[in-house]
Amino acid sequence: MVLIKPKISTYFSLSLIVAFLIAGLVFILRDFAYKGSFGLWFYLVACTLITLVLLILLVKMLAGYRFITAGRDQIIVKLPLRGYRKVYPVQDILAWEEEVIVANKKEFKQLTIAFADRQSISVSNHEHEAYTGLVDYLKKKAPKKKVKSKKA
Repeated sequence: MVLIKPKISTYFSLSLIVAFLIAGLVFILRDFAYKGSFGLWFYLVACTLITLVLLILLVKMLAGYRFITAGRDQIIVKLPLRGYRKVYPVQDILAWEEEVIVANKKEFKQLTIAFADRQSISVSNHEHEAYTGLVDYLKKKAPKKKVKSKKA
């Protein structure tokens, strides 16, 4: 039985960045309300950019928060923030692919699994624990479903 869950360290660092951005937004809005040190265009551009980055980070964090359990010839996908739970038998896997990218002497891996009901999940080694366990499980239970990756 393999349990793939989000890495706490990744979500902690992203939470620190979100807190820093919120503090910056509050500081800029407070400065605008009390002092008005800069021109109106600066406040409009700065607040818009910070808000957009905040929204993108929050959506990424919330969309990536999932638990996947693989074992007993099935894969269970749980999205606790949406109240979603789906059990897929191994036979329902249409294809799975592992992408490996080397950047700055570090290896980034992403696993994508497509299911028969046209749903797919993606898991990366930097955002989820037990990534290699899921890859090994798929190699053992669904080796013929693996997509042959192209070499550049």
